[in-house]
Amino acid sequence: MSHSVPRSDLGTHEVYNQPDARGDFDLWQSDPVIRLTAPTTANLNNQLGHYARTLGQAKLREAARDANRHTPELELFDRGGRRLDEVRYYPAYHQFLEISVAAGYSAVAWEGSPGGHATHAAMVYLASQVEPGHCCPLTMTYASAPVIAAAEGISPDWHSKILSRQYDPSVTEISHKQGATIGMAMTEKQGGSDVRSNTTRAEPDGSAWRLTGHKWFCSAPMSDGFLTLAQTPKGLTCFLVPRWLEGGRNGIRIQRLKDKLGNRSNASAEIEYDRALAYQIGEQGRGVHTIVEMVHHTRLDTAIAPAGLMRAALVEAHHWVSHRSAFQKNLIDQPLMRTVLADLTLDWEGSLALGMRVAKAFDGLTQEERAFARIGVALAKFMSNKLCPLVVSEAMEILGGMGYIEDTPLPMLYREAPLNGIWEGSGNVICLDALRTLAKEPRAVDALNAELDAPEGQDTRYDAALRGYRTRWKGLPPEEEARWFVEQTALLLTASVLIRQAPEPIADAFTATRVSGDRGRISGTVSNLDTRAILARLGRPD
Repeated sequence: MSHSVPRSDLGTHEVYNQPDARGDFDLWQSDPVIRLTAPTTANLNNQLGHYARTLGQAKLREAARDANRHTPELELFDRGGRRLDEVRYYPAYHQFLEISVAAGYSAVAWEGSPGGHATHAAMVYLASQVEPGHCCPLTMTYASAPVIAAAEGISPDWHSKILSRQYDPSVTEISHKQGATIGMAMTEKQGGSDVRSNTTRAEPDGSAWRLTGHKWFCSAPMSDGFLTLAQTPKGLTCFLVPRWLEGGRNGIRIQRLKDKLGNRSNASAEIEYDRALAYQIGEQGRGVHTIVEMVHHTRLDTAIAPAGLMRAALVEAHHWVSHRSAFQKNLIDQPLMRTVLADLTLDWEGSLALGMRVAKAFDGLTQEERAFARIGVALAKFMSNKLCPLVVSEAMEILGGMGYIEDTPLPMLYREAPLNGIWEGSGNVICLDALRTLAKEPRAVDALNAELDAPEGQDTRYDAALRGYRTRWKGLPPEEEARWFVEQTALLLTASVLIRQAPEPIADAFTATRVSGDRGRISGTVSNLDTRAILARLGRPD
């Protein structure tokens, strides 16, 4: 749709000193950090470049706004009073799903190309900058692949359809679809993260099972199937629950949609299983062990998505200060503004660098790399999600009152900022998981230490901080120090990655302000940053 040129002369006043909309924006060429950290094979680079250019179109930013304004609607019954249990999404939401599925968001990691998980992570990062809500079902579909691939006794259609690059929203049984998505329904009212307290029960029905119970959170309730947990005589067990069966609906009843703070384009629901047909996945009584593989992969996405949200907020702020003046001076030329924005940029770059290093470990072929992936993803998830709300709120403040207005993407990004810190393990859960991993897996300890030792001798401040860290914690910390320990480990690990791969001004500034501690507690309470080099990482303001 073409738009007329807006008029600045309004009779009563003239509009000036208001930055124009950004227009089309190449999310790949404008971002030197993702180009540095993404897989380097030509084919995967081309895929990422095309996906980034598509997402950067101004019309898709408008579509994202539409998808978040026109939230999903629950249709429990048809006009005659028959149960529907369906969710209607705004067309823009389906548009994003079609684009991302075709790009390989949920499939590329499993197609056999080297660097598939890192490519997937880069797509999560790119999509999160524009419309993060549609990432939810695709992240779960991506993460379900190894669990479903290892399952016995289910139709091969499930595995092939979730790896399809065709988005098919039709409401029908799996064998009739061109592609499929997978949701999750694990938590219950009484347990939350403590899924072992779940009360949903499973009763045998031939080679299948029938599930009865309630789920407090069902993510993406219009998915084609759900991985869920229920109690059998042998204990908590994992199941795949199809939404549709041959010839009719399964016994899944939607009670209501959650009225969420953010992630508004995507539906989350409370559901009941009313003798819903389900297929056992993994051994009876080993449900947590089975589902952990899926959780491990969803955590990768929750570690990398905050970097995308931070990037989107900072690019918006950078555009604003580059095209607006105050007190007879462009905002970008104000020393304090440059310091604040550069300091925030270091938080984003560190989060992205660490997240992508972890993503590459998911592609690793050695036991050491896989062990690093297990501990690294917890550290990256914790750190990036604690930084994200702070970075987004500061970017909002840079725009002043305009940052608080829905005409800009900042309110959407701000509502989204806490989500990934809650999903798939809140901060305390992640810290305790990290301690358990280090206590039980010597390979994870060795892999982490190898990463921390890698830049030895390249920066005396880093070397001193690492010695102090190891003196402070000669072994694992007591539980009450878990957050402190995880934060310090993540900071040192991020610095290690940056020292080895980032330009010297970036690594130097990060080490000086985060590792040496030469700063205050608030963003921008730093000095002597090479703001020109750091702000260049945000790309040229369009």
